Amino acid sequence: MESTRRAPIGRPRGFDADEALERAVLVFWEQGYEGASLTDLTSAMGITRTSMYAAFGNKEELFRKALERYTEGPAAYAARALEEPTARGVATAFLAGSVRASTRPGCPAGCLGVQGSLAAGEPGRVARDTLVAWRDEGRSRLRDRFQQAVDEGDLPPDADPGLLARYVMTVANGIAVQAAGGTGRDELQQVVDAALRNWPPG
Repeated sequence: MESTRRAPIGRPRGFDADEALERAVLVFWEQGYEGASLTDLTSAMGITRTSMYAAFGNKEELFRKALERYTEGPAAYAARALEEPTARGVATAFLAGSVRASTRPGCPAGCLGVQGSLAAGEPGRVARDTLVAWRDEGRSRLRDRFQQAVDEGDLPPDADPGLLARYVMTVANGIAVQAAGGTGRDELQQVVDAALRNWPPG
């Protein structure tokens, strides 16, 4: 044990908060919110509970910070996809990014944003609600981007941006569940290709 971990209050932290948060992301990603005990988290982060509370707050706050880090890291493909010049390009990049993120070597299979709290009971309600809001925000951003595509003539005028956004999110969420069950990257990419065959013509 490092002596800095037992340092009195007011001393500088004896650990790298960014690295500790990265490790917390992996624990939540692999075990879900309720499955990740404080012992699991602090052991992986290499810190005491006191240090964890001081640096990150309680477990719910740590989970929110971990989800933010996940959004900026493995799930950053979602924001990048919105910058594609066509709606089809957005959908293609989003779904291909979902496949890559769900099958990253050295990371848990699947998606933290999908599996993090799918089967949560009452103790995990806050985490579940946080993830529902996270997924809803992603869908809203897709919907707005597809509405822009309709306005610009990139999608047909009768295209339903909300339905297309839900379609893409549903396929992406399914990809994450399938990946967590052991389905490989190549097979999941075939699912993406099949899904995009139903995309409205530009």
